[in-house]
Amino acid sequence: MKLKSTLGLAIGSVLAVSSLSVFAQGQGAVEAEAFAKHYFTDSVRDMENGNLFGGSVGYFLTDDVSLNLSYGEYHDMRSNDRQDAMGGIGGHKNIKGSLSSLDAVYHFGTPGVGLRPYVSAGMGHQSISNLTPRTGRDHTTFANIGAGAKYYFTENVFAKASVDGMHGFDNHQSEWMAGVGVGVNFGGRGAPVAAPVEPAPAPVEPVVYEEVEAEPVRVELDVKFDFDKANVKQDSYSDIENLAEFMKQYPQTATTVEGHTDSTGNAAYNQKLSERRAGAVRDTLVNQFGVEASRINAVGYGKERPVADNATNEGRAINRRVEASVEAQAQ
Repeated sequence: MKLKSTLGLAIGSVLAVSSLSVFAQGQGAVEAEAFAKHYFTDSVRDMENGNLFGGSVGYFLTDDVSLNLSYGEYHDMRSNDRQDAMGGIGGHKNIKGSLSSLDAVYHFGTPGVGLRPYVSAGMGHQSISNLTPRTGRDHTTFANIGAGAKYYFTENVFAKASVDGMHGFDNHQSEWMAGVGVGVNFGGRGAPVAAPVEPAPAPVEPVVYEEVEAEPVRVELDVKFDFDKANVKQDSYSDIENLAEFMKQYPQTATTVEGHTDSTGNAAYNQKLSERRAGAVRDTLVNQFGVEASRINAVGYGKERPVADNATNEGRAINRRVEASVEAQAQ
């Protein structure tokens, strides 16, 4: 792919996605970035420092870990003049080529607006031409390490500064780059597109025989979550399964799962986190235990409805929850 096409794709993504507020960061998100880096070469390789322009695409395997594929092309880089074996000048040639890399990136902090430092490691392949005194193309495989920081102006748009180190397996030389970039982040599980909420079915009057008095039966659900997480823990599955079996036994019932957070963080982020938690429990009821989606609604209340003291660790752990209840009339 030509550099012009690569940059055009990345910049087009920025313009198109920056206007969409329904997308969010987190597991499953995709990041597209355009970057510019200054390349500091090792003097042994007989070429001057230059610039690398390109783009990258990354996929978040978790809220913190992404896998990034990047491609860039070199500009403003020339070979160093030197005498060959016959006393002639080797040539001050314009070096052309590209660098492709695959890196794993670990982000510190929590998804959302603000600063997220990161570290990275991976592999890269460089292909360049006109490197004195060689002819043809020079190919080098690199081990990559890097560090930097991203600042998210919104959930979707960010700027980045980075420093990358590279060690060549073929030439045993170490080089580095410093750069900046801009990009977009979209499609994370933090803000799934809301499905239309179907109205709850009208309550069905139970059949009551004169000799038998109907008694109400009720099942309640209280699922706890780790700090700043929305994934359902394995030890909560049995409680969720109990609620699902009850709803299957009484098919006229419906319920609302309510997500909550502790008081840590800002209100807007906690609202989205509570909705993600409620959605995770709803998805487990539907996908794992077969309850009809039309019988379950999911809402989030952020940090507005604590049931314990947020001033203590114990109280905050109790407030990080999803609640639900189902009541029916048993004969």
